[in-house]
Amino acid sequence: MRYSEFPQAVIKENVNYSVKEIKNVIKRYGPRESGNDNCYAVQKHLKKEMDTFCDETGFEEYQMAPKAFLHFTKTISLFTIAAIVVPLLLVFLDVFDTVGPNPFFVPQIIAGAASLISIVIAALQLGFYVPFCDMFYKKKPAHNFYAVRKPKGEVKKRLIISGHVDAAYEWRHLLYSTKVHLMFPLMAWTIGGVIISIIVAVLAVVASFVDMGGFGDFMVNFSYYIHFINAIAMITLFYFVDFSTISPGANDNLTGTYAAVCAIRMLDMAGVELENTELVAMITDGEEAGLKGTMAWAKAHKDEYENEDVETAVICVDTLCDLDDFNVYHRDMNSLVKNDEELSNFVKEAGAEAGYEDMKLSSVFMGSSDAAAFSKAGIKCTAIAAMDPSPADYYHNRRDTADRLNPDAIEAGYKVLLSTILKYDAE
Repeated sequence: MRYSEFPQAVIKENVNYSVKEIKNVIKRYGPRESGNDNCYAVQKHLKKEMDTFCDETGFEEYQMAPKAFLHFTKTISLFTIAAIVVPLLLVFLDVFDTVGPNPFFVPQIIAGAASLISIVIAALQLGFYVPFCDMFYKKKPAHNFYAVRKPKGEVKKRLIISGHVDAAYEWRHLLYSTKVHLMFPLMAWTIGGVIISIIVAVLAVVASFVDMGGFGDFMVNFSYYIHFINAIAMITLFYFVDFSTISPGANDNLTGTYAAVCAIRMLDMAGVELENTELVAMITDGEEAGLKGTMAWAKAHKDEYENEDVETAVICVDTLCDLDDFNVYHRDMNSLVKNDEELSNFVKEAGAEAGYEDMKLSSVFMGSSDAAAFSKAGIKCTAIAAMDPSPADYYHNRRDTADRLNPDAIEAGYKVLLSTILKYDAE
């Protein structure tokens, strides 16, 4: 079947169904912290629904530490503040008078080293999504849910539509960004403060041994107080994440979750059977904890996807709300990871056939989607999303409620997915 022949009433019904179900999930199951029982309960709720129109459904369990991804913000902020304030107090107590060429020599090394350690940990965790801090946290079971609909003919291709069910801890920088956007200025201050501390510490240590004139005297005797710019910035970092409050996650990412569900549901309602494409809905947990669910899935299935004769492609759907920013994401993870270019262009072409010619190839320049975990594992993947990259005022905070759902954006996502599925099966 061509997309142009697909009954539009089925799409409309599924959009209405999704809006209703998202409201029900938020009200019935409560906060969905990564890896908690509520996430699993929602997945079981989805399984009960999908058992009626899928050939196979099931769960894959893995281990994850929910807070390990972002809790380092509190650890390194306290560590850095202590590394700046405590040595200064010891200077006033004359502890360092006979240690090194001057009283500030050792404190400068401590402040600089602490700043360097902090920025390295932050880069690993948030920049490259390397789970460095996981070793320090107790892990617990989490689950990925999958549902499979077989084609009527031989399975020659596999298309996975993925969305994550967990919701984010609240980011205070975004919660209080109403009239003035605080996110980027505060993060720039934090990063800038760390870099300044490292530079100041290096210059002060060098000036302790090299005659640099008046500038060197200043660096030796007074520059230590510049580290307090870093210390104050670390206070804002300490309060960045509120681990006691979970976003309702209506848009991010129950819209993506139900996109995966309805990708199969719409075909079933319309009585459409694919020819040779196995269609899989995958509902992961742990995206907000550092892509843990997709990392676990990619690791478990990499050999299968690479070595069998069935071509496999993955489309991750993450937030369908802001129609003006509805794009295909061919770069991910702070723009450091490249999603599959051919698949990204294929989805873009399918989107144009569904009436969305303005879709662009875009980049996730802050943060990451689940697609990056697949792409890093060498699995063909891309992502679609419709979210203001500013970011949106509902992103990762309590404003992401069912009242903020945009049925038009959800409908756009469903149409593009349908067009992609039918085009993928045909070509």
